Amino acid sequence: MKRKEDVLSIVNALKQLYPDALCSLQYDKDYELLFAVRLSAQCTDERVNKVTPALFERFPTLEAFAEADPAEVAKYIHSCGFFNGKSRDLVGCAQMLLRDYGGKVPSKMEDLLKLPGVGRKTANLIQGDIFHTPGVVVADTHCIRIAGRLGLTDGTKDPAKVEQQLRKVLPPEESNNFCHRMVLHGRAVCTARVAKCEICPLTEWCSHYQSFSN
Repeated sequence: MKRKEDVLSIVNALKQLYPDALCSLQYDKDYELLFAVRLSAQCTDERVNKVTPALFERFPTLEAFAEADPAEVAKYIHSCGFFNGKSRDLVGCAQMLLRDYGGKVPSKMEDLLKLPGVGRKTANLIQGDIFHTPGVVVADTHCIRIAGRLGLTDGTKDPAKVEQQLRKVLPPEESNNFCHRMVLHGRAVCTARVAKCEICPLTEWCSHYQSFSN
């Protein structure tokens, strides 16, 4: 496991590299982020951002989503893949938010996990981005891959274990933005296809790099 000072060095290096640690999904309302994250499953954020403007214009309120025919919703999100299941989840989620939560996205993990199509990754993202809850970890594919390469985790690909291990080492007030920066770093430098170590500012503390450079 990394020393505390090494973890802080990694966090600070990423802050310098990506000062704006923002979610790449575009939204105006809390529930729109919730829905956009659902659409992003097995789909790129770039694709989701192309789809949601027309979707949210056609269904501008939670009430509109709750009353929608899932088949019509599916037409708007077809290019995101798995559109039938996703459309049912969006409609069901809107209905549940109105019925059980007064039309508000809940802040508690146990409540978020009751919503259709919401798992821990989505719930953590909502807690971090909407409610600014400290200590949340969004264990997406980039975070899982890079945390393993850096040696912040034991290399497990299990999202729940990655979340648990990162919660133990990351400063709680930094963890949500750290995960956003992992996404940015995973797209630009430490990609799934190849780790571009020659341009990476994290090599000094990276277990993957140290394993073949020494």
